[in-house]
Amino acid sequence: MVEPAISVIVPAYNAAETIGGCLEALLHQTVPRERYEIIVVDDGSLDRTAEIVAGYAAAGVRLVRQPNGGAASARNTGAAHARGGLLLLTDSDCEPVPQWIERFEAAFQDPEVVGAKGTLLTRQRGLVPRFMQVEYEDRYDRYRGQECINFIDTGSAAYRRDVFLANGGFDTSVRYVEDQELSFRLAEKGYKLVFVPDAQVYHRHDRNLLEYLERKFNTGVWKARVMQRHPDRIVSDTHTPGVLKLQIVLLPLIAGLGLAAAAARGLAVPGWQGLLAGCLAAAALFLASGLPFLAKVIRRDPGVAPIVPAMLVLRALALGAGYAVGSLRWLRVEPAEKPILSAHHRLVKRLMDLAGAGVGLVLSLPLFAVIAVAIKLDSPGPVLFVQERVGANGRVFRMLKFRTMYVDAERRLSELVDLEHLEEPAFKLRNDPRVTRVGRFLRRASLDELPQFVNVLRGEMSLVGPRPEEVRLVRLYNDRQRRRLAVKPGMTGPMQVNGRGSLTLSQRLELELDYIEHYSLRRDLEILLRTLPAVVRGEGAY
Repeated sequence: MVEPAISVIVPAYNAAETIGGCLEALLHQTVPRERYEIIVVDDGSLDRTAEIVAGYAAAGVRLVRQPNGGAASARNTGAAHARGGLLLLTDSDCEPVPQWIERFEAAFQDPEVVGAKGTLLTRQRGLVPRFMQVEYEDRYDRYRGQECINFIDTGSAAYRRDVFLANGGFDTSVRYVEDQELSFRLAEKGYKLVFVPDAQVYHRHDRNLLEYLERKFNTGVWKARVMQRHPDRIVSDTHTPGVLKLQIVLLPLIAGLGLAAAAARGLAVPGWQGLLAGCLAAAALFLASGLPFLAKVIRRDPGVAPIVPAMLVLRALALGAGYAVGSLRWLRVEPAEKPILSAHHRLVKRLMDLAGAGVGLVLSLPLFAVIAVAIKLDSPGPVLFVQERVGANGRVFRMLKFRTMYVDAERRLSELVDLEHLEEPAFKLRNDPRVTRVGRFLRRASLDELPQFVNVLRGEMSLVGPRPEEVRLVRLYNDRQRRRLAVKPGMTGPMQVNGRGSLTLSQRLELELDYIEHYSLRRDLEILLRTLPAVVRGEGAY
């Protein structure tokens, strides 16, 4: 029997009303039926869901039953039973278009793609579902301009099965936003997640205002927990529009200033006019922030426009209230859920980087001229060597160094190293013939790294962290090795003060993972203080 290449997983709980339409749509895909399997995981339904699914057994639909554990648990169960190398996820209230599987499969022709997000459509004509649809389309417009994203929701999603399982699938302790939590974990390791706009499904949106506000509130509650684990996503979340974050902050500010102004006026306290002016200014900013979305609604579905101002206020209120409740509910973070760098640590580390790199750059400027002249006199070519390296979360940036090799070094690399058959995705050559005479001195003294003060000031690197690796080598990383991409790379780090180039990748990885998992600002300072003695000793510098 030929194993299917693709496994479609549908979690279902009390889905008797919609599961039939979902399965009919999945059975009429443009991809040959033998290439994909359909697995429905009945999550302890109390209605006829399992009975309806069993009726599709002749069409090859597999039914897996489990006690009620939630959608995340059901999806994980489906992945455990799947045989395909590609997992496609949708919900029991979704009906994929005929090209759905085909569009997702095409995206994974790129071997670097690990996860993909499709789009939701609706046939509903109520005002709330139509408002939601424009909300989705507003996000899709932003996704289209991004090469990679860091959020995949489960209504229309796809993952490579091996990576999904290696990362434990969805966290069943997180409800409502388990898809965001998994997306953030994968993006933190630098995995490539992409947007596939033509992988469309017709979804049953919230039918009325109460359902909508309840979902937004619950999303806010559980998102607070996810943000505790991934505080960097408070700013760099590709799913939540920046204007929505602004509106969530403005709403309590408006209410607070308004109440304060009313109380001050009632008590005849001087200055109440200033509080009122602040309240009105914040309200004006809130309304102005919603104008681009309102304009989009008018263009795409003008019938929804009259409810937009009220919906924006209620949306911000529900999400903000939920987030506040969630922040109080999970005030104490469990040790296993603590982020690598807390928001406080990130701020202090960044301030240290700006101060240290600024001072370091100024003090190094006299050396720059001397080094530049030496490089030019020693060999033809540019003074600086610019190379793409992989930074935090897999983001590629252009790292600066003083040139230490002949200009044809990249071309000659294949003569010295077989990149396709490396025992581990790293290499360092002793007595590298491509290194110039001046280059050997610069490397021995680590002076070639001085231009990276500019990378630190740009926010691409930190003073302390794992060393930035080349793009071609990161492509060879296994899942565990990708954990070193969770923080910004550093000019110095645990590798530089513990042997440098003499370390194997496994030794270096253990040092860097220990640094990441037991991060502290004190440790950064210790590494900085140990860097100069390590440079003087010159161990592993070649």
